[in-house]
Amino acid sequence: MHLGEFNQMMMMMDMLTNNKNKASKEGVDERLFYPATQKNRECIGEELAKLLPKSGSVLEIASGSGEHGVIFQKLFPSINWQASDPDSCCRESISAWIEHEGLQNRMAQPIDLNVRKRPWQLSLKLQSSIKAIVCINMLHISFWDCTKALFEEAQNHLRKGHLLIIYGPFKKDGRHTSHSNRVFDCSLRKQNPYWGGSRFKRSNRIKPQKWICKT
Repeated sequence: MHLGEFNQMMMMMDMLTNNKNKASKEGVDERLFYPATQKNRECIGEELAKLLPKSGSVLEIASGSGEHGVIFQKLFPSINWQASDPDSCCRESISAWIEHEGLQNRMAQPIDLNVRKRPWQLSLKLQSSIKAIVCINMLHISFWDCTKALFEEAQNHLRKGHLLIIYGPFKKDGRHTSHSNRVFDCSLRKQNPYWGGSRFKRSNRIKPQKWICKT
């Protein structure tokens, strides 16, 4: 997918979403909205276009609101995007987003998956079709054992040549890759001293078959 096609797709999705938001709806809207999704969806989508397989399933870890999931299911219709989250409110939001975007027949319902509860309980169908695992903005707001579990379970479920793709703020060679990441890291550490973006060096001690890190 070329950059121009990608941007055109994003504009079309924005128009569709805005039109749907204007329509009257009955009942409670269970969708969650994360501002960061609007900021990073394009850059993540551009990188995923280079890395994702042409078919099979992609397991997303800690999908949160589900906004990324429905965006990428639409952008990459030939794959099966499997969202997951241990939080029931997030899973409800993901399901609501799937319905809102009319993806009930194309995108599976989210699964309850906590990276620290091992081994991961995945269906045989999903295990046999996974060709990539994607984790967006989780590592810097979780404990180290979550990172360790993610890498080790990825080794158990990904075959040779398949990717573990991680997006988030990292330090490289002990330095932040941008000023905004430095400010963000400081704010995270004020909330919890175990959080932050200094995982890159430690993560290199864990050796899955192949993984891609994006900041």
